[in-house]
Amino acid sequence: MNNLIVPDHIAKKRQKEIEKNKKETEMSKVPEPTGWRIIILPHKGVGKTKGGVLLSDQAIQEQQWTTNVGLILKMGPMAYKDTKKFPTGPWCKEQDWVVFARYAGSRLNIDGGELRILNDDEILGVVKDPEDVLSPALHS
Repeated sequence: MNNLIVPDHIAKKRQKEIEKNKKETEMSKVPEPTGWRIIILPHKGVGKTKGGVLLSDQAIQEQQWTTNVGLILKMGPMAYKDTKKFPTGPWCKEQDWVVFARYAGSRLNIDGGELRILNDDEILGVVKDPEDVLSPALHS
């Protein structure tokens, strides 16, 4: 008799707390960028093509390796602070999807995938939906 019955609203609240703690734990594994550097999580893409063909794990890894779109996880304390270089202010912020050159930045492997460390001036643009940018691995 280990099951405890609780109202749905309490169970949902508890589940949200657990998910929040899990995200905080995962983000603690991401290194703090120094200076003008930005930590980006490359977009993995979907596991199938528009035609419905499922992609192998190797194809998904290749897609992530060659992707040029990613989510900004963290920004260094000096990112976009140079007013001569960025007179209009920052080009992007944390949690933005951004476009960068295909092989830009340094790659860093962590548990669960790969991160990229880019300089603030290597960001080429901001997109609302990463799926709007076609992956070079699948469309070259």
